[in-house]
Parts: sequence; structure tokens; C-alpha cells
Amino acid sequence: MSLLTVENISKQYAGHVALDDISISTKKGEIFGLLGPNGAGKTSLIRIINQITGPDSGRVLLEGKQITRADISKIGYLPEERGLYKKMKVKEQVLYFAQLKGLDKTTAKRKIDEWFEKFEITSWYDKKVEELSKGMAQKIQFIITVLHDPELLILDEPFSGFDPINAQLIRNEIMELKAKGTSILLSTHNMNSVEEICDSIALINKSKLVLNGELKSVKEQFKSNTYAVQFKGNMFSFGNALFAGFSLEKSEQIDENRAIAHVKLLKDHNLNDLLKTVMPAVEIEGINEVLPTMNDIFIQAVQGKEGGENE
Repeated sequence: MSLLTVENISKQYAGHVALDDISISTKKGEIFGLLGPNGAGKTSLIRIINQITGPDSGRVLLEGKQITRADISKIGYLPEERGLYKKMKVKEQVLYFAQLKGLDKTTAKRKIDEWFEKFEITSWYDKKVEELSKGMAQKIQFIITVLHDPELLILDEPFSGFDPINAQLIRNEIMELKAKGTSILLSTHNMNSVEEICDSIALINKSKLVLNGELKSVKEQFKSNTYAVQFKGNMFSFGNALFAGFSLEKSEQIDENRAIAHVKLLKDHNLNDLLKTVMPAVEIEGINEVLPTMNDIFIQAVQGKEGGENE
């Protein structure tokens, strides 16, 4: 069942089209990657979902019903531009935001203690935000975002500014929240994170929806029918064995007698045809299909759209 549904959302600002008929939906308990280059319209969509601004047309549904101001308590939003009161003490600030989100003081204090102990940062209680490093402040902001157990978590570049250890800590917490049934909308330029944790993605470019679907399905769309063949033998002999039905995309010499070649299958040729072609010339050690990375897909989808392809 869908938790969040965005139906035919369009938005303009002073004649500039920010969103053009965007429709996406996220399932309960999944991590949904919202992707796109800078200026594509991602932030505009996030602001509409959070009811910071309204759409010119279209609607946003939460659990099948038109979203209202009252539903904001079901959402946790971590914006890319972090915002904490620099002169305020850490615990006082977290308690203040927790009560704004509807938690009573007793419950809020208990949850604050649980999260601070989990992150091993109880010594920060009486520090002012201005005394914290950027990474420390971002941990506080993350806790504020999740403290009220939102059903929908919207994270805009949540790993930005973290060292690898703390980025992994936040990643683990996101996966734990997912396991508990939280739906997560993740806006990021970090394609490695998308590969690791996203179940589905949508890619917006120049206000339009370019890609949308489960990550596995999207990868299937962008497969190029290319295989990495590792072999013993002469690279020249391998290349000569190929005929017009195959394209040698690139090769890498491992040592004097071993190499890896990336071969694209053309026309109606299959993997068996490739093996029959090269086996008389070299000794095959292994073969794997070359799958596109999310980085490859992002670049191809965006540049293809800009070049007038895929329309």
C-alpha cells in the first residue's frame, strides 16, 4: 500500500516551471530515492509535500487521503540547509522541537535520553549549538527529525558533511527505521547511497519526471548487453576472434597472460555465441554481466534528456 502519493503536481514561480505534471508514489516501509541535478525541482516538490508551499495543480495524498496541515505531525523533515538556534543549549533545543511536534515533556525527555545514549553524546546536553562541529550539529538535527517517530521521513542530503564513520552510523539508523516500517524519501546526489539503500527511485530533470520505478527495474532498462570476460591468453587473439556481432568496449591487462575484456553483444547474438567465438582463442576464467551503476544511469538519463533523447 502507498503511504505517499503525488498526483500530477505542477508548480511555477514567476514564469519559471519548477515542476511539470509530476506523479510518484512511495510504499510503506521503503526507501525512495528522489534524484536529479541541481535546479531540477526536487526541493520544490519536497516543500509541497511538507505544505510549506502549495502546488498550482495536482494533489498530495497521505495513506490515500488528501494531506492536511494536521498530517505534518506524521512527517519528519531534515532539510539540506540545517537550522538550529546557535545560542541555545542542545538538550533545551531538542526538547523545544520535540514539544512543537506534539510530544509531551515527559515522553520527549525519555526519547531524548534514549537517542543521546544511543549516539553516545550525553555529554553534549549543556553545550550550545555554536560550540558544536558541523557533523555534531547534524547529528542533533537528525535526532530532532526522527524523535516523534514519523510515518514518513524526508531526508535531504542526510550524509552531507559527515565523515565515513558517522555517515555509516546515520545510514544504519535509516535502515533500522525502515525495518520498523518508516517510509523514507531520500533526496541525494550520492549515488553510492542510492545503490546501497534505495528500493525505488524517481529522477527529475528540468521539472519533468525522467525515470520512476523500482531500482532493479530501472537498472534493467539501462543494461547494455555487455559482459566482462576474464581469460588466459593473448588480448590480440581475443580481439581477432570477435566478429561483427560483437563490440570490444574496453580491455584491461591483469598480468602478462591474463586480461579482462568488456564485450557488447550486438544484433541477436547471445552469451553462448560469444563463448563459442572466443573459446578457441583463449581460456575463459570467468564471465559476468556488466550492470550499470546508478551514477551511469543518472548521467545517461539526464544527458539523454538534455540531448533530446528518450522523449
